[in-house]
Amino acid sequence: EARLPVYCPGCPHNISTRLPTGARAGAGIGCHYMAQWMGRNTQTVTHMGAEGANWIGQAQFTAEKHLFVNLGDGTFSHSGILAIRAAVAAGVNVTYKVLANDAVAMTGGQPVDGGLTVADIVAQVLAESVAAVCVVSNDPKRHRRSALPRSVPVLPRHRLDAVQRELRELPGCTVLVYDQACAAELRRRRKRGLAPDPDLRVAINDAVCEGCGDCSQQSNCVAVAPLPTAFGVKRTIDQSACNKDLACLAGLCPALVTLRGAKPRRLDAAAIAADLAERLPAPTIAATANILIAGVGGTGIVTAAQLLATAAHLDGKPVYALDMTGLAQKGGAVLSHIRVGDAPATRIPACSVDLLLAADILAATSREALTALAPRRTTAVLASGVAPTAEFVLGQPEADAGNARQRLLRRVLSVRTVDAGGLATRLFGSSAAANVLLLGYAWQLGAVPASRDALRRAIVLNRTAAADNLAAFECGRAAAQDPGLLPAAGRGPASVAMQPPADAPPTLAGRIASRRAHLAAYQDDALAGRYERLVQRLRAAEQAVDPRSTAVAAAVAEGYFKLLAPKDEYEVARLFTAPAAAGRRSQFMARLEREFAPGFSVRLHFGHDMLPWRRGGGERRKLVVGGWVLPVLRLLARARRWRGTWLDPFRRRPDNRRSRALLRLFEADYAWLCNHLALGNLADAAALARLPATIRGFGAVRRQAAETALAERRRLVARLRRAPAAMPRPTAAPPPGIIASEAPVRRDAVA
Repeated sequence: EARLPVYCPGCPHNISTRLPTGARAGAGIGCHYMAQWMGRNTQTVTHMGAEGANWIGQAQFTAEKHLFVNLGDGTFSHSGILAIRAAVAAGVNVTYKVLANDAVAMTGGQPVDGGLTVADIVAQVLAESVAAVCVVSNDPKRHRRSALPRSVPVLPRHRLDAVQRELRELPGCTVLVYDQACAAELRRRRKRGLAPDPDLRVAINDAVCEGCGDCSQQSNCVAVAPLPTAFGVKRTIDQSACNKDLACLAGLCPALVTLRGAKPRRLDAAAIAADLAERLPAPTIAATANILIAGVGGTGIVTAAQLLATAAHLDGKPVYALDMTGLAQKGGAVLSHIRVGDAPATRIPACSVDLLLAADILAATSREALTALAPRRTTAVLASGVAPTAEFVLGQPEADAGNARQRLLRRVLSVRTVDAGGLATRLFGSSAAANVLLLGYAWQLGAVPASRDALRRAIVLNRTAAADNLAAFECGRAAAQDPGLLPAAGRGPASVAMQPPADAPPTLAGRIASRRAHLAAYQDDALAGRYERLVQRLRAAEQAVDPRSTAVAAAVAEGYFKLLAPKDEYEVARLFTAPAAAGRRSQFMARLEREFAPGFSVRLHFGHDMLPWRRGGGERRKLVVGGWVLPVLRLLARARRWRGTWLDPFRRRPDNRRSRALLRLFEADYAWLCNHLALGNLADAAALARLPATIRGFGAVRRQAAETALAERRRLVARLRRAPAAMPRPTAAPPPGIIASEAPVRRDAVA
């Protein structure tokens, strides 16, 4: 399965390629080409410089009234302006979305010819007599003193949807200039001191996170990574990948927090490596080898290949290198072929790989990589982590890493696995050195045909993070020789509260017990007992029908838990202030202190019904408060026993009333199922029981999820009621509010 390329974290295309509902866009040559597989109704590729020219011929033969056309500033500079001129002359209704990102990003970040500024682009299109021009920017303030005409508005990027809706209603050719620097180039400039690096980071309290994915949807960012927990897949921020675009903060979720002065913790890796280098034995090195390095673009795969090839050259060995990069700049799969020794061709032929350095399991099991492997020849060194995929960001079905690993095992002689990313993050505060650590691991196995001195010299000659890479190489050697020589990689960014107990088996009984304990902390033992009684009742009913089946009981264990424990004001306060194992420090703050060095401050981002969720064309408004609010939240958490009583000041909030109505509705459904389970309806019953687990998120996101779940519930209820022969006849009339009669639950209360 191929790794699908995706925009870089913080890439302006993540937002600029979005369209209003019902709109369509044309693609061309550039990074915006990738919008075609991102569900953004973008298609019809043209050659460079003809963006939108196909619409000139199509417009008079279709009922479609308007088209958006994506165009990069590099293409605009040398030929795209001609397409705009043709559209103006033809009088078609089209809006060109010109991205001013200050780089030819798709081919490596070269500067745009002519050094066009936003003001230059606006002046040129105005000279072509376009109907209207508007500038949208992630930082409108920087245009206050620019040469833009006063008639051209400069609006913040949260107004993009409103601006596009307005422009598509205007007749003729219009232009929207989207101004935001290329994320990859901005990251390079920050590293070189050529651009300011904001002292601001985003973190996620995974205990509060619902896993709804709204932050991913708002940002389209692969730095918002999956985090498996005992309560499902949540979200976390990959600090090594984050480019501080902050678009994820638009997510309607109180789990998102910002940190100032936060520096990732790191160990004294240089001292650790120096101590290890004296104790590690030197392996017997292979004389020649065919080496295939497989990984993700933008993570240093090509750099690792260059280091290896340079080291072999310094040893006086013939070496041939070939990098298959494709859309590597955008997180696509990268394969680097390195052949040390006399070879008739640069590319490694089929079944001829001696060493596979698998920095990414999905890239390593692509068709091209598997063809080169040999079951009786290839040794694989595999990094255990899996980088987030485009499918995860887009909410599409993801590739199965477990199946990919099984495919790899069938095609190699042996596999050695190391948590390269976790070790690198633990040692250096970033995963950037993971590939060099992987290289050191393979060298200690004797599979790399280059001397240690040559590899260290190649790292120094590369002149990029040489000290960290030298230490990473030695730490990789130690991981191969004896993992106990290195500090533990830790348990990742997940908080203690959301981790399953180490001794809890992944069984239905274990899941029920863990959720019962959570409900007791959420409210009290009475609520926990209410949960366990209904789950056990349905479990007994299912076993009476089919003793081998647990699908319905497992579904009820998940769905009923979500109904009983919605994350209201009290629960959010409790999860932010729940004390750690020792002391009064909260679990969340303790986790942040493990991940970041001391000296940072925390700001929490809350939405509230007293404030409008949206204003001025779509901005999601949130209340930002400092860490001083944590004692207040601690008091609020203690007041959770008032939940639902007349003392509860939040009981009349629409979201809380909706949660109570959903609980009554599905609780009645569960009671009905207890008397109507049969072999023919177990699958539908399990699907109905699991529906509440899909109602996730906060505010408008949760309301939309509830509407979707209720629509699916109506379909499942109809299926269950249409099969009376498959179900035993009820011995008594069903109680009010269940499938047979929903009258006690007002429709507007749950819709």
